[in-house]
Amino acid sequence: MAASPNVPKGTLEKAQEMLISAEKVFVEQNPNSKAQHELASEVLPGGNTRSVLHTNPFPVCMERGEGNRLVDIDGHEYLDLVGEMTAGLHGHTNPIIRDTIISTVTKTGLNLGATTTAESLFAEAIRQRITSIEQLRFCNSGTEANLHALSIARGVTEKSKVIVFSGGYHGSVLTFPHGIAENNVDKEDWIVGKYNDVEGTRKLISENRDTAAAVLVEGMQGAGGCIPGTAEFLHTIQTETRANGIIFILDEVMTSRLAPGGLQSVIRSPNDGTALKPDMTTLGKWIAGGMTIGVFGGRKDLLAAYDPRPASETSKKKAQISHSGTFNNNTLAMNVGLVGLEHVYTPEACIELNSMGDWFRRLLQERCRGTKMTFTGLGAVCNIHFTSQIDKAGIISGDDLVTESNGVESILKDLFWYYAVRKGYWMARRGLLSLILGTSKVELQGFLDVVEDFVQEHWGLLT
Repeated sequence: MAASPNVPKGTLEKAQEMLISAEKVFVEQNPNSKAQHELASEVLPGGNTRSVLHTNPFPVCMERGEGNRLVDIDGHEYLDLVGEMTAGLHGHTNPIIRDTIISTVTKTGLNLGATTTAESLFAEAIRQRITSIEQLRFCNSGTEANLHALSIARGVTEKSKVIVFSGGYHGSVLTFPHGIAENNVDKEDWIVGKYNDVEGTRKLISENRDTAAAVLVEGMQGAGGCIPGTAEFLHTIQTETRANGIIFILDEVMTSRLAPGGLQSVIRSPNDGTALKPDMTTLGKWIAGGMTIGVFGGRKDLLAAYDPRPASETSKKKAQISHSGTFNNNTLAMNVGLVGLEHVYTPEACIELNSMGDWFRRLLQERCRGTKMTFTGLGAVCNIHFTSQIDKAGIISGDDLVTESNGVESILKDLFWYYAVRKGYWMARRGLLSLILGTSKVELQGFLDVVEDFVQEHWGLLT
């Protein structure tokens, strides 16, 4: 492990010793999770079927969840601050969601192999919330949603390349850490820009107008560390794509939970105050109350590419694309998603939760002021970082997080994870925090105290 710049050798050695000690305590306190991991490794590569959930030396194995609480197979209880990477917004046992699942199974049935009324009702509920969406189609994940949106852009424009941004994540085969296309789909067709670089992005779009079908971007990078896009950056993308005949796809798989109309509704133009209006929007994660879901939608003329009716029955279409999927309109996702939007995550509930998230993040920042520990995010979703390279502008791209990958900063991130888990707070190893409905300020105060205690105990490493 390389040392951080300007960090004395003794400081790094001390940090390494503390990490070894924390890991030893973790192993001693979680014997059942360790044994389960060894069993799982016999049938799953590395005992894992979802990479983000693996942690060294082994992952904690959960037994059950209730509300916003989790209990592992060693009997430890946690306040769930992972929130299934934002997908678990509704919690583990929301009574309205539970009753809808039971009702759907008993009264409607699963996967009827036909259209149902629920899918159009759910689509209309989404359209009422995300007003840039004129029409939409369902699929099974955010990954699929982005792939299908890209297929529209490529089909309509008859161009193949896509502009994305370093640190972006658009699904399991569409990930771009450190500006590299680490995916298995069309590796030669990605043009990777720098997130929040206004002038660089304007130039990138103009230079690639003849080859780029779309710009695909998150309003806040999720897996990249909850880094919000600036209004100037996102509106520049919108303006320049329109001027250059390129499709603007806004990935709101994660961020659509941050405001009643999605993040796009509150990102106002610095020039005229208008909200974002992307050509296409992709959704997923939380939108179906915890069921598997993906949504891609936007301008009606673009969605016409997926209209299965003959062209003679509709308007002229430049592209016609087939879109099937056994579980696209499965009854659980459709019915649970509909009731979740109408009766659980209402606009009022959305505003309340995200206001509390802003309060929480502000107090977290206060407790780590003057240290390498900092927080980024919006509303009820944020990320913890340990970095020595924060300038007055704050963290605005993945380039500002370079010191998290080695040395003391990397050790501090692991140390804090062990510390929080030992205190009864479940969080992602990478630092993501995602609040669940029903979580109270009293519960969050406990985590604030944990941060304060960690800062005091590790002050020498943090400054």
